[in-house]
Amino acid sequence: MQQLRLISEQEKQEAEEQIVEKQRDVDYDTKEYPVETVVQKYLEGKDEDENEIFIPDYQRDFAWDVKRQSKFIESVLIGLPIPYVFVADAHENPGRLEIVDGSQRIRTLAAFLSGDLVLSEMEKLNKLNGFRYQDLPLSRQRRFNRRTIRMIELTEMADEEVRRDIFERINTGSEELNDMEKRRGILEGPLTDFLSECAQEPLLARLAPLPQAAIRRREREEFILRFFAYLNNYTAFKHNVNDFLNDYLKTNQGTFDRATMKAEFVRMLEFVARYLPNGFKKARGHTRTPRIRFEAIAVGVALALRQIADLVPQSVTWVESDEFRELTTSDASNSRVKVVKRIEYVRNNLLAGSSG
Repeated sequence: MQQLRLISEQEKQEAEEQIVEKQRDVDYDTKEYPVETVVQKYLEGKDEDENEIFIPDYQRDFAWDVKRQSKFIESVLIGLPIPYVFVADAHENPGRLEIVDGSQRIRTLAAFLSGDLVLSEMEKLNKLNGFRYQDLPLSRQRRFNRRTIRMIELTEMADEEVRRDIFERINTGSEELNDMEKRRGILEGPLTDFLSECAQEPLLARLAPLPQAAIRRREREEFILRFFAYLNNYTAFKHNVNDFLNDYLKTNQGTFDRATMKAEFVRMLEFVARYLPNGFKKARGHTRTPRIRFEAIAVGVALALRQIADLVPQSVTWVESDEFRELTTSDASNSRVKVVKRIEYVRNNLLAGSSG
């Protein structure tokens, strides 16, 4: 139970002044637009990056699958309430509105009206499964177009910090965004962009396969962030993976050696490709790579290569051992002892009896 303390009149006054000050920062208007208008403002000029309503770089890629998109369109058709879309006047492009929250909804509406979305797996409106927008009666198309989208429009008075703060508060704890997607919106910067660059390495895709849905949700960037964070600071890890990764990203956002890190990352991948038949996978034919297995092998390999640059391992049979399998099970993810042990297990086995 929290211990109560007496709040002075001066503290109350200072708190009230702070509230008033922050209220001025979050200056906004509430507006409603027909679906047709919102989609038009999003699509016109999109290819030239001149559309009035646009998706900023920190927002995630289009992640909703067809079932999720169809369910949203079903909600619009039957008249269920649609959550507010948050947009903000773009300082660098006056008059344009960047989507702070709601990009998946707007992209879904655009896909439907453009005829790119075929409805499927709807339960309440199952007779519409297989329909496109153009298949609806003209009267229903018109009613759909007139449905309104409510928007919270942050004015030019709301600065970049306010927009980021809103993005974080909306999405932190949400099931719709995973940790890496939230970092893209909250901790944008050179290092975050560098992780995305590394994620495009063809060798990574071959050695550490992932389902397309996981790739769209930036699982590769998650892998790479874990690689660099543990490689450079694994002994300082305590127990919360997310806090550990966020702290690393914040601390090194503008102070990292891009060329050195990229070279070390690629050298690690090339070593794995040369000496580990299954790459980071548990077995040949697997289509998903576990995070813990990836980080143990990747960091252990890189640490070994820091000691012997032209390392040639005597054996890699340990990668199939029961001991390594136990060290890389999911329940080990938040254990400091196991984080250290599994990484050093890989490093020590590679160095044992090796030549270089």
